[in-house]
Amino acid sequence: MASFVPKSAETLEEERLYTTARMVEVQCLDCLAKVTAKKNSDHHTSIQWSAEARAACPELCRRTPTGGRDTHQACPRMTASIDAAVRSGEIPVGAEDGY
Repeated sequence: MASFVPKSAETLEEERLYTTARMVEVQCLDCLAKVTAKKNSDHHTSIQWSAEARAACPELCRRTPTGGRDTHQACPRMTASIDAAVRSGEIPVGAEDGY
């Protein structure tokens, strides 16, 4: 359960910008799982995995949960798919909006 639930319109807008602004849907070229991603720089990629995408990714399904917070290393196939989307121009690189 969240310990802090934003109420003000300004805080909600900042949350939206941080979590969804400029996110582009990307489909894995291997397993077809769909995530949303954005590239703030050449070295910074944000990826939002849904429960459905995690369940569809064989790489993530093979890994044993370590307990605690649901964190994982990136799937190399999804990383390659995002890189391909960047090269094709589908995902712009840069954080013009600060996010």
